[in-house]
Amino acid sequence: MRITIKDIAKVSGVSYSTVSKALNNSPLVKEDTKRKILEVAKKLGYQPNISARNLVSKKSRIIGVVWPTIERIALSSLVTRINQIIEENSYSMILSISDFHTSVEMLARFQVDGIILFEEEEKSNIDPMLLSSVPILSYSVPNNNPYPVVDVNHKKAISMSVNYLKSLGHEDISFIGHLSINDPRQKEKYLGFLEGMKNAHIRVNKNFIIDTNGLNLYNGYLAAKTLLKKSILPTAIIASSYDISAGVLRAVKEANLEIPNDISIIAYDNIPQMANLETPLNSIGVPIDKLASKIVYSLLQLIEEPNAPVPLIQSMTPELVDRGSCKRL
Repeated sequence: MRITIKDIAKVSGVSYSTVSKALNNSPLVKEDTKRKILEVAKKLGYQPNISARNLVSKKSRIIGVVWPTIERIALSSLVTRINQIIEENSYSMILSISDFHTSVEMLARFQVDGIILFEEEEKSNIDPMLLSSVPILSYSVPNNNPYPVVDVNHKKAISMSVNYLKSLGHEDISFIGHLSINDPRQKEKYLGFLEGMKNAHIRVNKNFIIDTNGLNLYNGYLAAKTLLKKSILPTAIIASSYDISAGVLRAVKEANLEIPNDISIIAYDNIPQMANLETPLNSIGVPIDKLASKIVYSLLQLIEEPNAPVPLIQSMTPELVDRGSCKRL
């Protein structure tokens, strides 16, 4: 039998309206009374009728997240932190890793209050009717998006990596990353490498640019194996993600090279897990806590303050963390 507010009121010895106020954390109910009511509700196994509550408030207090995968460490860490911040703000999260349009349409049917999009590939336009009815925020590379975008400056991060290695005396620098023409993030990283080399007045050695043809650990491992078979080796490697850098580390270890004495490595993805690798790596990027907070609170502003001005592009600044994996020459 379903427990109702009236059941809680009867056991608690208070009115129906007092129970309703207490369950909604109203300041009009004394704290000791509220505590008693909540204890009774828990003991009876009360579950609120979310659908009915949503009809009254016209809010679901659910945020939809369209994510490409939970298999890659950096993305898994980011979406976990996003979920934590969403819950801290009394919302719930629905995560979909289905294809882009299926995910967006499904979340719209659930009448979510807002949607976070991770755009890993160029997408077709979203239905204008949906854009006008649901606040949408994208974690993406700015590209004339019709909704606000949080940009972590992939190009700037990799360019900063080159400048950092240059300051240590490195000029024979390798870039290991997925040279995808469809993924705007990966394109920005590669362009950042070229731009950084140009600004540092360093000649690009095409033999040191290795396409991983994917974004997982094994892709990074095979790419690094290809690099390390060459007759002339770089003095430093820029790895374009956490997973790729983990694969690079495996290949470097198999080649009996010591980091940083034989070769320096700096990796993209500013996540704490970089410190837990067999060899902790220098990393660059927007710290994951700052990024998750920016994404969630920007969307909450769109939801809760629909008339407040929100910039279409919110650019964040990459930060470098030194863990001793790069050596001064």
